[in-house]
Amino acid sequence: MKNLIGTAIGAAIDRKDGDSGVKGAVLGYMASGAVKTVGKLGVLAAIGYGVVNLVRRRRA
Repeated sequence: MKNLIGTAIGAAIDRKDGDSGVKGAVLGYMASGAVKTVGKLGVLAAIGYGVVNLVRRRRA
């Protein structure tokens, strides 16, 4: 579902330039995948940061 929304938004933006919208649809699809990946990495980094701080507090 998220990929369809990203594709539709990308196509609409690309059509404003007078193009067919295919390039925008592809970029929108890739952008939605990139957002998911970055979000997962952000959650992983936040968990790691929390664990490191917890260990440091226990040792002090």
